[in-house]
Amino acid sequence: MGEFRHHIAVMLCAASLAGCIPATPAPPSRSVPAPDFERRPLGEALGVYERPTWTLKSVTTNAVRVNAGLYSVRPGDTLRTIGEKTGAGSEALVIENDLVPPYTLHFGQELRVPAGLYHRVGAGETGIGIAAAYGVDWGEIITINALSDPYILRVGQRLRLPNDARAIPRSPVDVGARAAAFRLNIDDILTGSQPALAETARPTVGSATPRQPVTTAIADPATFAGRFEWPLNGPILARFGPLASGKVSDGINIAAAVGTPIRAAAGGVVAYAGDQVGVYGGLILINHGSGWVSAYGHAGRIDVKRGQSVRMGDVIGRAGATGQVQTSQLHFQLRKNRIPVDPMKQLPPR
Repeated sequence: MGEFRHHIAVMLCAASLAGCIPATPAPPSRSVPAPDFERRPLGEALGVYERPTWTLKSVTTNAVRVNAGLYSVRPGDTLRTIGEKTGAGSEALVIENDLVPPYTLHFGQELRVPAGLYHRVGAGETGIGIAAAYGVDWGEIITINALSDPYILRVGQRLRLPNDARAIPRSPVDVGARAAAFRLNIDDILTGSQPALAETARPTVGSATPRQPVTTAIADPATFAGRFEWPLNGPILARFGPLASGKVSDGINIAAAVGTPIRAAAGGVVAYAGDQVGVYGGLILINHGSGWVSAYGHAGRIDVKRGQSVRMGDVIGRAGATGQVQTSQLHFQLRKNRIPVDPMKQLPPR
């Protein structure tokens, strides 16, 4: 919903602030050759265009409907083994029975088994991929299973699906239509793009120079310096928060000539680099740790890969006019624990 609000906000801002933008963008710095990527298809322009992680592993639609009932705890039982026996997810069992960590069970304890449709997660499956396979909203799956950070699914985990879930057949004919119909936003990518790991496996640690595309779950950065720098300089086209139109912007938009370097606002690990959120075109998401994420939209070129570690000030891409904007600019967001915050309050004054 935040992406939609932002899209409307940017269009309205562009209409009302057109007079603030020079008719001809300022020429790029002499150290940056005049690029031609803005005239090429986005998939070619993005320097490291890769298939998103949620398309790498086909989801096996194995959902089973479970009837409500009671289960009497036996010696050696855990929530996971009870899930295996009943078909219900451990998260759903926790919610249904008001259990609290460390989820200690007792012999003879009666647990209510919640009715529902449950999908068993396979190796490499992602939340977004599962949602798309059943034609449901990933955010709703998060809610009904009370999933939380770092949103890494585990092989064998049983996810309760919304009541209207249905397996959508896969065929060469409908792949494009399904992809177009399944709308994503930044929050979906942050919470649902991590491939499922085996129970004992650990996420991959970011690397400054990944040799191969990182197709496994990525670990959060261990530390965060706690401060941000401007990703580039330029006039502010749209500010964060409510606008005169009654809409809301989740970030700020900064005017920038085509080809202007976009720099990492802080050190972290690239969580996403691609163009699957149409409103933003070329989009980069950096996980800084401690719940902080920065987003860089409308990039004409992307120079980093998923799983790559970056330092504050590193060039991660070049400004462009991709996505649903008419002039070259950068859409910049900061999020803390998934909630957009005003970047102007986190960036140094200028």
